[in-house]
Amino acid sequence: MRKHDCEQICISAPGVFSCDCNAGYTLNDDKKACTPIDLCAEGKHDCEQICISAPGVFTCDCNAGYTLNDDKKACTPIDLCAEGKHDCEQICISAPGVFSCDCNKGFKLNKDKKTCTDMDMCNTVKHGCEHQCGNTPGSFYCICPEGQLLQEDGKSCGTCKSANIDLVLLIDGSKSVRPQNFELVKKFVNQVVDSLDVSEHGTRVGFVQYSSRVRTEFPLNMYHTAAEIKAAVMKVDYMEKGTMTGLALKHMLENSFSESEGARPLDRNIPRIGLVFTDGRSQDDITEFAKKAKEAGITMYAVGVGKAVEDELREIASEPTEKHFYYTTDFSAISTIAENLKLNICPAESQGEIEVKDPCACESLVEFQQASMSSLEQLTQKHIL
Repeated sequence: MRKHDCEQICISAPGVFSCDCNAGYTLNDDKKACTPIDLCAEGKHDCEQICISAPGVFTCDCNAGYTLNDDKKACTPIDLCAEGKHDCEQICISAPGVFSCDCNKGFKLNKDKKTCTDMDMCNTVKHGCEHQCGNTPGSFYCICPEGQLLQEDGKSCGTCKSANIDLVLLIDGSKSVRPQNFELVKKFVNQVVDSLDVSEHGTRVGFVQYSSRVRTEFPLNMYHTAAEIKAAVMKVDYMEKGTMTGLALKHMLENSFSESEGARPLDRNIPRIGLVFTDGRSQDDITEFAKKAKEAGITMYAVGVGKAVEDELREIASEPTEKHFYYTTDFSAISTIAENLKLNICPAESQGEIEVKDPCACESLVEFQQASMSSLEQLTQKHIL
């Protein structure tokens, strides 16, 4: 006959007993009943996500979308995209145990939420093409009419006139130019600027004045519009003194076309153009740096007025020389040179045009022609007699 009231275990001694509990249980205060030990509830576990309790013990599990690691404690999200367990055509976006599909830029997700269809970008976005837009899968490109070039912005079109160049102007400010003529020179410079497509990413213009010394009036990267450049040109102060053209060429080569002063890197293939304007013979040697400038890939133009020496102009100018040097006796005629100059910078625009050098303006040439005709007439008369 049972003479105890222990719930689980009765421990007998002569004439008496005591109660105990099975493993995983704890004896209640009544010393008879037992309560299961819930390690999960007591926080006596190291499960990362889910703790499953049994009397005195526990096991770990993971939330949906996660898998239990080998340590039976930590959980790792199930990445169906990484495992290739998806049917997205282009982009798989993963969440623990699930995924959703998306499409690349320029494509739209179909109703099946899996496949993608190419969008007509030319008709669905503000493409900004100046002339014509062409579609490519997920993108577009701009097309220019025949004879025009797509500009650096990838959208606008232009002829050679608006092609990107880095242009440095070397302007003679020697005493012989004289103040009133220097103002005409500045207007000549601004005519040249008017023929270019000036912008930060388009054509850049730098201005250097020289006499007995050399002074950068503004570098290539200072101004980004034609209006800014023209205003700056008109504010340039006349230097006077000597004519150190060789020193100016050296400065142009070593400083003006440096990247620190705004010249774009050579690997971008932006044409570098130097224009020398002078009214007289150089007081120093020009040979070394005229040669080095051309060897450095700079296309050189030489413009001479008045007492400028033709041999020096030709030595400065790039080949073919006849297209890169200009001369006139009169400062008032340099506006004609400015018009012709833009044609030669842009050969595509000069087709059918006639280069005007105004040889008749050269008095010495006219005198030579007249003297030659007179000599021929005298020889003819002697022969008849």
